[in-house]
Parts: sequence; C-alpha cells; structure tokens
Amino acid sequence: MAALGWLTPRRRSATARSVLAGEAAAEAARKSSQQYEALDALGTLDQDETASRAEPEFPVAGDDRAAAFFDLDNTVMQGAAIFHFGRGLYKRKFFQRRELARFAWQQTWFRLAGVEDPEHMQDVRESALSIVKGHRVSELMSIGEEIYDEYMADRIWPGTRALAQAHLDAGQKVWLVTAAPVETATIIARRLGLTGALGTVAESVDGVYTGKLVGEPLHGPAKAEAVRALAHAEGLDLGRCAAYSDSHNDIPMLSLVGHPYAINPDTKLRRHAREREWRLRDYRTGRKAAKVGIPAAAGVGALAGGTAAAVALHRRRR
Repeated sequence: MAALGWLTPRRRSATARSVLAGEAAAEAARKSSQQYEALDALGTLDQDETASRAEPEFPVAGDDRAAAFFDLDNTVMQGAAIFHFGRGLYKRKFFQRRELARFAWQQTWFRLAGVEDPEHMQDVRESALSIVKGHRVSELMSIGEEIYDEYMADRIWPGTRALAQAHLDAGQKVWLVTAAPVETATIIARRLGLTGALGTVAESVDGVYTGKLVGEPLHGPAKAEAVRALAHAEGLDLGRCAAYSDSHNDIPMLSLVGHPYAINPDTKLRRHAREREWRLRDYRTGRKAAKVGIPAAAGVGALAGGTAAAVALHRRRR
C-alpha cells in the first residue's frame, strides 16, 4: 500500500506505522466530532430514528470518564462497509463490471467466513483507493450519504445498536473504530447518532484523493493505538470504558478496556473471550446472548479532517 514518503515502510517499523495511523485517526475523529457538535447546536442535523433501549443492563449513568468503542464490520453492521460502498460506486459508474464481480465475491467471502483476513482486507482497500483516486473528497462524502441509505441502513444489528444507545443514554461518548475509510465511518456514526468514528485516514491534496494512506489501515494493533490516543486526549479512564468487536484481530483493542465484549464472535475470539471471562453476545441467530463472567457495572471526521490531522502530526514530528 502506497503511503506518504515520510511514512514508507522502509523508514518506519510496523509498530511505528500502527501508532501513527492510530494517532491520525484519533485526531480526525476528534475534529469531526467537534464539527458535528457545532452543527447539532445549530439544529442543522437530521436525527435518525430512536434505537431500542430495552437490551442493556449497563452502563453506569453519569460516568463521564467512561466511553464505548465499537468495531463496525460484522459488529454494528452485517458485512463490510467498504464492500457496500464499492457497490454504490459501481452503480454510479466509478468502475467496470469486472471490478463489481470482484467486490461481490469479496463481500460473499467475508459474510460466509465471518472473519477478517488482513491480506484479503488490504487487497480490498487497495482496490477502493485506486477507484477513488483523483475524485474530490466532497463528492465522495455526498455519495457516501446516499450509499448509506441504499445499502447500509438495513444492515445495522438492532442488538448492537441498543448497546451503543445505552452508553449514549448514560451520558457517555460512543465511537466507531474501523478499518473502513474515516469519511465512510463518520457518515455511519452520524446517522446512528454516535459521537464519531476512528477510521483509516487517506491522503488528499487540495481536496482530491491521491490514492495513498496515512500510515497504514486502522486494523489490529492500530485500532488499539487509536483508542489509546483518543482516550488520552479525552481524559478517559480505559479501565471504565467498554469495547465491542466480532474479530480476534481486535483483541488488542478489547484488552485495553475494563469491559470487553465479544459480539457475533469468530471462533478465535469466542475461545479467547471464554478463557478470560469476557461477555459474549451473538445476534446472528436471534438466540438470547450468552453472558460470561461476573456481572459488571457497565454490563468520516471527513477525509479532509483526516488529512489535516495527518499534516499536523507530520509537522509535530519534524
């Protein structure tokens, strides 16, 4: 995956790139959240319909040093956001039929396997970057709103959304944490009424995509770094925070918080969660969630914003 010259793998270790990707995502998320709050104060944002609030028996109301972090693909939404986004771009003639067939196969594989293979997901992201290269950020943001309504809105897991709503009702912030592009993730977060999103930050110059990433995709360890950076900036106590994911790739993120939850878990995460007495919830079959462990008390910024955050980080390091 191509990246900025000062971020090339030859000059930075995998750990350093994960930290950089996480910090860039955290700054982009905070920037977009502040913009969202400003618009909300002016009454210019539409509110999505109220989610079910009957599910959770937590969290602790009024604990403003706690927050919740939700993985997106197969945790909040069925399937992968980037696949749905690709489908919407094909409809708008961004690429040809052969690329659609590739996206369709990747989405089918992802839904049937129910796991995130890093090489597979990177191949998908490279395809997406090549497709949007040369297009304006504003154009993709506008299209992203339409694609959410067309392909994503009906794929939100009601149970997971209820969990997120419980944190919001308790006065806590709720963030999506995903390898999906930060602008796509931010659209989804806003439409669900969440605080904001940490996502993969791509580069743009003068409002146009370059086809490059800042650091690396927000995946695995990079997610943990993003959560750590955001928690530090927001003054959160990670021991009082909650995190939710379906994938064993997110064990680093889940291990950071005091209240980790395995949602629709893959085999490796289910095993790991049971060994450590994490709580499990499975919405794929409609059966009542299995609870593991003792009861607990807490039972896209726009891409332009991401680019600005990346530039700020670069200057800071220089």
